[in-house]
Amino acid sequence: MKSITFPIRYHSTNRNLPREEVHPTVAFSDALFKGLALDGGLFMPDRIPTLSPDELTALTGKPYSEVAYSVLHKYLQTEIDGDDLKKIVTAAYDFDIPIERLDEQTHIMRLDQGPTASFKDFGARFMARMMAHLRPDEQEVTVLVATSGDTGSAVGEAYHGLDGFCVFILYPRDEVSTIQKQQLDSIGDNVEAVAVDGKFDDCQRLVKKAFTDSDLAGFNLTSANSINIGRLLPQIVYYVYATINTSEYPQPVIFSIPSGNFGNCLGCELARRMGLPMGRIIIAVNENDEFPRFLQTGVYEKVDPSRACLSNAMNVGNPSNLARYFDLYGGILTKDGTINVPPDMKAMRERFTSTSVSDDATVALIKEMYEEKGILVEPHGAVGLEALRRFREQGDTTPAICLETAHPGKFSNILEEILHIEIAPPESFRKFSHRKNHADRLDNNYASFKDYLIENS
Repeated sequence: MKSITFPIRYHSTNRNLPREEVHPTVAFSDALFKGLALDGGLFMPDRIPTLSPDELTALTGKPYSEVAYSVLHKYLQTEIDGDDLKKIVTAAYDFDIPIERLDEQTHIMRLDQGPTASFKDFGARFMARMMAHLRPDEQEVTVLVATSGDTGSAVGEAYHGLDGFCVFILYPRDEVSTIQKQQLDSIGDNVEAVAVDGKFDDCQRLVKKAFTDSDLAGFNLTSANSINIGRLLPQIVYYVYATINTSEYPQPVIFSIPSGNFGNCLGCELARRMGLPMGRIIIAVNENDEFPRFLQTGVYEKVDPSRACLSNAMNVGNPSNLARYFDLYGGILTKDGTINVPPDMKAMRERFTSTSVSDDATVALIKEMYEEKGILVEPHGAVGLEALRRFREQGDTTPAICLETAHPGKFSNILEEILHIEIAPPESFRKFSHRKNHADRLDNNYASFKDYLIENS
């Protein structure tokens, strides 16, 4: 007798807030195109499927796209035909994912080989292809993205030229690197770059407010930030891939993850809940230290305005995906950073360590890695490595995997100043040099942004 597969539904992280109207759970396709729930919460699966030890072992040594299919099929098997899903992941993941041994206890997983040389390519390329596959022919979709650097270019490249999609990328005008700005401003066609006079958190607030504005309901707004469940699910995959392809498997490993809006590290937590053997999860942040302080004290105080650091993609003072952590641990955190229901702090402290790394420590780590080991790491990866080192000082010798989330060539101006060497750009950047640059500029004002959307969508 054939077993029945029940679809996974998606609920809002605000589902337990007192209110008159109760919003039902939705299918993945609805969550994908809505971006945010009607009550302003983030979508979460109502159950997390598992991978058995035998299933994990069978994936050892398999191509990344095959691992991606096996993981994502667990969530999407009632939403999309298996053959179509295989085509999507095969097209999305046509680049290398190097896992390099740093020392006897440590590997570095480089997620910087995609078309925009950032880990954001993993989520954006899958999400764009899923949306293109599921979009009704008659529906025009407006995609809004707030970026602190890498998300915008990854999303822009993923949606560039796709029929039926108009993309607006908001970035803080003075807080992206020169190369990141060139990437963002040069995509063109159906992708508009918008330089906002503010911080990343300001860009994020503008995007979130647009989703709850009834005047914009006819624009079919969706988000391609990590607040969208379509960006989050594919970020589970590389934790599975890394774990089963190191010599330590099936022993538990720890991950040290450079974190800004917390979508990346949340993928790790979901992988753990799917059955991956895992020790501590190290959530490494820069000087935006709201989460380490929260773990220590139980009091959440967002950093507002966020602090500008060398690891600019992590300049987030109120991570959106923290609401998803609260949901997983029985709490409720609203989008403005208010705790309505506290999470299970004991469980969170048992599973997570979070460390704030200063710019000075980031620079010192970059120098040490190059001068002593001949290895180039950029600021985000350096934050992850420094956080791991501090964790090791407590005596934990569990094998670890650190994530390098961007190519060093994306931060050549910073690295050249630190190391006094010439840094080559990523190979994938050649195409940007032939493009014209253009960005619209906006004040940090919702009324201006709303008028801009109405005029340009």
